[in-house]
Amino acid sequence: MAFSETGIEGLLLFEPKIWGDDRGFFFESYNKDTFSQAGISCEFVQDNQSFSSYGVLRGLHYQCGEHSQSKMVSVLEGEVLDVVVDLREESKTYGKTYSVRLSRENKRQLFIPRRFAHGFVVLSETALFFYKCDNLYNKASEGGILFNDPILNIDWEIDLKDAILSGKDMELPHFGHHRIP
Repeated sequence: MAFSETGIEGLLLFEPKIWGDDRGFFFESYNKDTFSQAGISCEFVQDNQSFSSYGVLRGLHYQCGEHSQSKMVSVLEGEVLDVVVDLREESKTYGKTYSVRLSRENKRQLFIPRRFAHGFVVLSETALFFYKCDNLYNKASEGGILFNDPILNIDWEIDLKDAILSGKDMELPHFGHHRIP
């Protein structure tokens, strides 16, 4: 697996080695030893999947305190723009955003350390999104940031009038008004 730096400490992009032939393809999406050599030593304890159609925007979400989660995210079908925000106040990249296209075709995966907000928007007709988490979800510890926060100024790569959000996501606070993760 090839690991790429993103300019934000601990946030790593993975582009696995793909073996393909006329039958299809094979790749190793996770190997504890390989990840450990890249500095990722968390133990994944929960896997999640979500299915969405074009324009569905989920996020920006995070878990606070002892329930904070590191995530390894990928797309099994379709394509999304994946977006993260560094919420580590002691970090020199605090408040910095990073976005990357993840798709079935490119098979990229993004490792997101704890204390980051995370979201994505579906760019294809539909998408099946996959998350590996190193901590169990805890509803009382969830937090979020409004997707169109003017300070973050995220380019979601779609016309936001086409964005489909949950009621909860449309009412999230602005950056700077969120709970400290």
